[in-house]
Amino acid sequence: MSCSRSNSCGENLAFVRHISHFVGEAVIIFTTSGGASGCGFAGTILSVNCEFVRLVTHQGMPPTNPLAENICGDMENGQGSGPRGFIGLGNGDGYHDKEKNHRVGSVCDIPVRSIAAFCHNAV
Repeated sequence: MSCSRSNSCGENLAFVRHISHFVGEAVIIFTTSGGASGCGFAGTILSVNCEFVRLVTHQGMPPTNPLAENICGDMENGQGSGPRGFIGLGNGDGYHDKEKNHRVGSVCDIPVRSIAAFCHNAV
């Protein structure tokens, strides 16, 4: 937990400390907001402070072998451009493969004051 002063969390101090025990764990946080955000946020807790809980809700893809076919494209069929066809991302449809293989992920900052329920594994 990263609060500048332990009393700066006010009445939320015990709750913030509890949430901080789950940094690096998968959780679901439901908020008091309406619409889609009221349905909850599932992800891994990155950090907690007196004001916000930061969740990574979708992680990006790890790097692959730079010479793998899903990166370099189909060299035998001339897919892609540049030196010896090095641009394509896979099986003929470079746009969709690029979209699938190069996701950067997403992060949500949830105000502690807006949390209605905090769900985590029992063990």
